[in-house]
Amino acid sequence: MASFSRHDVRRGLKALRWPLAMTRAGMFAEAFWQATWPLATVVLAVLAVLMLGLQDSVMVELVWGLGVVAFGAAVGALVYALRTFRIPTREAALVRLDETLPGRPIQALMDEQAIGDDDAASTAVWRAHQARMAERAARATPVPADLRIARRDPYALRYVAVLVFAVALIFGSIWRVGSVAEMAPGAGDGLATGPVWEGWAESPRYTGRPTIYLNDIAEGPLEVPAGSLITLRIYGEVGALTVAETVSGRTGDVPPASASEQDFTVVQSGEIAINGPGGRRWTVAVLPDEAPSIEVLDGPEATALGEMTLPYAASDDYGVEAGEARFALDLSEVDRRHGLAIAPEPRPDITAALPMPFTGDRTEFQEALVEDFSEHPWANLPVTVVMTALDAAEQQSETEPFRMILPGRRFFDPLAASIIEQRRDILWSKDNSTRVAQILRAVAHRPDDVFRREVDQLRLKRVITKLETLASYGLTDEQREDISRDMWDLALGIEEGDLSDALERLRRARERLEQAMRDGASPAEIEELMQELRRATDDYMRQLSRQAELDRQENDENPRNQQNQNQMQMTQDDIQRMMDRIQELMEQGRMAEAEDALRQLQEMLENMQVTQGEGGDGQSPGEQAMEGLAETLREQQGLSDQAFRDLQEQFNPNAQAGESQGNEGRDGGQGRGNQHSQGGDGQGEQSTDEGGGDGSDQNAGEGNGSLADRQQALRDELRRQQGSLPGAGTPEGDAARDALDRAGRAMDGAEEALRQEDFAEAIDNQSQAMEALREGMRALGEAMQQEQQNAQQGQGTSESDRRADARDPLGRDPGSNGSVGTEEGLLQGEDVYRRARDLLDEIRRRSGEGERPDVELDYLKRLLDRF
Repeated sequence: MASFSRHDVRRGLKALRWPLAMTRAGMFAEAFWQATWPLATVVLAVLAVLMLGLQDSVMVELVWGLGVVAFGAAVGALVYALRTFRIPTREAALVRLDETLPGRPIQALMDEQAIGDDDAASTAVWRAHQARMAERAARATPVPADLRIARRDPYALRYVAVLVFAVALIFGSIWRVGSVAEMAPGAGDGLATGPVWEGWAESPRYTGRPTIYLNDIAEGPLEVPAGSLITLRIYGEVGALTVAETVSGRTGDVPPASASEQDFTVVQSGEIAINGPGGRRWTVAVLPDEAPSIEVLDGPEATALGEMTLPYAASDDYGVEAGEARFALDLSEVDRRHGLAIAPEPRPDITAALPMPFTGDRTEFQEALVEDFSEHPWANLPVTVVMTALDAAEQQSETEPFRMILPGRRFFDPLAASIIEQRRDILWSKDNSTRVAQILRAVAHRPDDVFRREVDQLRLKRVITKLETLASYGLTDEQREDISRDMWDLALGIEEGDLSDALERLRRARERLEQAMRDGASPAEIEELMQELRRATDDYMRQLSRQAELDRQENDENPRNQQNQNQMQMTQDDIQRMMDRIQELMEQGRMAEAEDALRQLQEMLENMQVTQGEGGDGQSPGEQAMEGLAETLREQQGLSDQAFRDLQEQFNPNAQAGESQGNEGRDGGQGRGNQHSQGGDGQGEQSTDEGGGDGSDQNAGEGNGSLADRQQALRDELRRQQGSLPGAGTPEGDAARDALDRAGRAMDGAEEALRQEDFAEAIDNQSQAMEALREGMRALGEAMQQEQQNAQQGQGTSESDRRADARDPLGRDPGSNGSVGTEEGLLQGEDVYRRARDLLDEIRRRSGEGERPDVELDYLKRLLDRF
């Protein structure tokens, strides 16, 4: 350290050469930008305005006025730059670099020892200090320039200028800048007398291609789609510029070649030439517009009620606009027997519009035609279908005739099937009128052996009489359609049996409940409508059970008529669980989810099959355990409802008088808790009230004790059910037992709270118990399903195929007893896209049914707009 000399100081400063140079360069850029940013802003803004051609669309006076302003701003910005800009010195760079280092080492290296230079010790200390500063200076790095000028430009004018200039680069043209020179004094005369032209090539809108400004296109090849509109405008002396073209194919009334306005459509390849000073010539090549293509992917699929789904695929280079399917009777394939033996009356082909994708690209897609032709005379007869696709250029293509059987509803009741067959014959030809009347009389010869209801017999006799009477005078088309409608309604009534009335009551009850939820009805009104829905559901189930018994007897006599055993089935307990879930959603204020669940319940009820011997000896242990848990859940729900009413009465004692009129208190006939009650406390309370006196407090105490006793009894019943649960040792069975243990502990807590008249705590514990019961039932259902799968592993692929057919559109396997199972397989597997398309087709079908509620149609429309 003591040997550090002046030579070492100079060498240390020399090591700072590059950091110092870079720092000085940054200071130069910083000073230049801070001085010239106003000038750069003005220049960019003026260039952007000129490139966008705004000077061509405003008055010349305004252009000159703005030009003077821009020139003044540029001069002011230039003066500001010259006065502000200073080239940074080496000393300033050293100071900035030194400021970034700890202890200002550069300044220390440049300093001289002021005192004590004749003292060797003092000099040694000074040299050691300079040595340390030299080490620090050696670690110096260039100081970056500070280009921030936000304080100088508080309104961010520089960013506005950059943004406008970027827009001009994209949408403007640099060639338009020169047009401002033509506005100088004396230049206007040249513009008025000299030949000038402009041109545009506008592609058809459906192609999605932009309009081409021909002035920016150099001579040579030019590609445009067929049908493009060429527009040319010629200014100046007439005849100085002429237009020649061979792309429009015009031969009739062609405007003069020197016309100032020329418009024509490109239909073929050729040339476009603008002859004269500044003219151009292009060789035009037409981009062909290919005709669309369409094909039928597979044969039609039909539902049990006759709804047809016919998949197809279509494509086009610019997108398919529309399509239709035409169904024609394939007379050569018709079995010409019985009523079809005579020549049919001519009927127009069936025409149905093909569905197009609501969103997305239409250049290539797959869709499915979903229609119901059950009432058409050609239903279940051979037809040929030809699909046609149309593009925006009105080109169309069609498929080869595809042979198929037109799907229609099938009638399994023999009487209904015979009436439908005769309806087909009379629609086939009016000459079959007498024959049809005779056959129907033969069918109704012994009504006791054929008809289950007397009203159906009377309706058939009315149809026969009407047909015979009108046929004797000559049957008209309107009369035949009227008779065919009566026959269709009669066959439907016979096929559906007594289910129609009960189903109609069920639908009305469901619609009333939905309307009440949408209108924000009171809880009491919703509860009453919910009870009405339960009663209608019970009536419908009883009718369905009687119908199932008749079908079972018929199937025993004729095994060929047996229905597919893989259909999804639902028990009364499954329906009760769904209704409990709906009521729970309503109580929680989740009305939208309650409406969705209500519609799902309606659809399931309309398409369900009741299991025979429900609750009988033929049930498996798992099914019996599931039914027992379902009953326990209903009992727990009833107790929770009754505890909630007691909580209301505790905070509002005067409400008891009102309840005696509308809801009859806790244990009244309309109270939900009484529906599941096992004790007789309700009668005891009623007798006390009738006896007069002041015994309300005593009744309350007895009621609370009764609820606690019932809760204890329900806990004992759950403990008994836990001892007979199947699935022991499996993960699903263990999960079910854990859930039921939680339910039992919650019931114990609810019982203790009821005995202490802490109704709020009791309701919380009861809610936990119900949720645990539901989890236990779900786990038990999965355990039962797993056992069924293990039992069916040795039955080959046919069993797995039947289970796949039993899945719902989302791919979920059915649970126990036909109930809806878990969502473990939700949207998985190889057929995920097919299931998604099935769902989309179902949404489209429902959106076309105008009789559905407006809120449902709006919801379906939102789904279609999104997907």
